[in-house]
Amino acid sequence: MEKKLFLHILCFALLWLLNSTMAQVQVINASSLAQFVDKLPDMPKIQAYGVVNGTFRPLSNPLKIGLYSKNWKFHRDIPPTPVFALGTCSQDATVPGPTIEAIHGIDTYIQWENHLPAQHILPWDPTIPTAIPKSKIGVPTVVHLHGGIDEVKSDGYGLAWFTNGFSETGPNWVQKVYHYHNLQQPGNCWYHDHTLGLTRVNLLAGMIGSYIIRQPEVEAPLRLPSGGEFDRVLFVFDRNFYTNGSLYMNPVGNNPSIHPQWSPEYFGDVIVVNGKAWPTLTVRRRKYRFRIINASNARFFNFFFTNGLPFVHVGSDSAYIDSPVSSDSLLLGPAEIADVVVDFSKSTTSTTILANDANYPYPTGNPVNQANGNVMKFIIKSQQEPDPSVIPATLIKYPVADPSIAAQTRYITLDEYTSSTGEPTHLYINGVPLSAPVTETPKVGTSEVWYVINLTGDNHPFHIHLALFKVLDQTALVNQTEFQACMNVTNDAVKCRLENYAVGGKLDVVAQEKGWKNVYKMQPGYVTKILVRFAYINSDKPYPFDATEEPGYVYHCHILDHEDNEMMRPLKPVA
Repeated sequence: MEKKLFLHILCFALLWLLNSTMAQVQVINASSLAQFVDKLPDMPKIQAYGVVNGTFRPLSNPLKIGLYSKNWKFHRDIPPTPVFALGTCSQDATVPGPTIEAIHGIDTYIQWENHLPAQHILPWDPTIPTAIPKSKIGVPTVVHLHGGIDEVKSDGYGLAWFTNGFSETGPNWVQKVYHYHNLQQPGNCWYHDHTLGLTRVNLLAGMIGSYIIRQPEVEAPLRLPSGGEFDRVLFVFDRNFYTNGSLYMNPVGNNPSIHPQWSPEYFGDVIVVNGKAWPTLTVRRRKYRFRIINASNARFFNFFFTNGLPFVHVGSDSAYIDSPVSSDSLLLGPAEIADVVVDFSKSTTSTTILANDANYPYPTGNPVNQANGNVMKFIIKSQQEPDPSVIPATLIKYPVADPSIAAQTRYITLDEYTSSTGEPTHLYINGVPLSAPVTETPKVGTSEVWYVINLTGDNHPFHIHLALFKVLDQTALVNQTEFQACMNVTNDAVKCRLENYAVGGKLDVVAQEKGWKNVYKMQPGYVTKILVRFAYINSDKPYPFDATEEPGYVYHCHILDHEDNEMMRPLKPVA
């Protein structure tokens, strides 16, 4: 790290704080804002396929979706906010970006374009591994299709970044046009920035959007609410704002002498859904399908309806579950997706609030308050109406997770490191940084058993690129301090005899999360056993791309502040 650049960023952070104070620009007290005064937007939709004589076809030209610097109105009483928005042009760019609709088996080609300015709108920290253009100007970005099973060069590797007009590119950048094969199971994905060391600030700035893979011949017979006003994506995230409307992110880190800006978690008190703070949606008395995405940096949500309406789960992350599951609440970690049906004809009230009661950090942090405890309001029309949609008894069944076929067993340890003041300085997986030699080299087409050992006090949403996995078992550690002392010396769970410590109580996997996942909440003080599949779950066909290409993929914690510093490791499939 260049000393000059370090001092430049440190001065930038201090000037940010000084200028805000001198101009008396303060952080808005979220509790002072009126709730439920803006309508819920329905994000623009882009059809990523063509139809010729009733047959689906790839588009003749790649979609061009750009990142633009513009102002966005999050709330009636908050001035316009500078953001980085996504769209086909600056005028149409939104936060979140457009929902891209794809068809199973029909290729999607997207040219992601960077139209961002020379400087970021948020403070960032060069003392963590970060993508920094040689010219020191231009905001770098690279897009990852979260939940996508695709080629390496279209996966959004953190060093495959590019700046405005492709004027500078990262060492692993190879192509302008990304190719998504859409051969995986139908379901919900989302796209977001994945630039090394800047993911947390780029997502805060607005670089997110939904991507849905539909398979009509499989999904239509289910007769679930599908398409149109009864099938809605809900992007939920938290933000804080200055009184001038700009996004607030603390410019001074928790260990400023080590990291001038980085802090272990970002939390905002203003809860935003589809780009509006605490919006309202008027619904009919019938079934609606909501594809709920937690796009927060670090906040968990435990959703519930204040009038007691249940959620009927039909999918989790990017895959359907076997059969519908009803629940009164819904816990989502960052990056998790819940695909649910809500039947408003069952409501005994004319309104209901979608609320949240998850502590932050989760699970043992601060309780919610009046601001971050509410999410959005539903106004329910009084007249009952016909509803052709149904909730079928069974959905889509995929292969049973059989650990006996695992080709390899691996041990993955999550740990946090602190300064002399007890404040976190960084987080590692298996005790090593991202740059350490790759150790996870699964064979393409096989399954592996991973034991994920969480030695921290936080719940970490664990995400694996390319793969899906099923949670088999969650067991509490006993004598964790003794086990951790051994790990600090050997960094080897086998030598430390994990089996002697993973003997505590069992934690059940909730029914709606027993299917195939790409993110799972790793409980603190537990060992979570998962079966990881490096192949399609809906087909025996091999990947139509070479998954062994350089630089490979990654797996990481999806608390973005953790991922950026450095709770992420390389994943290099082999033939």
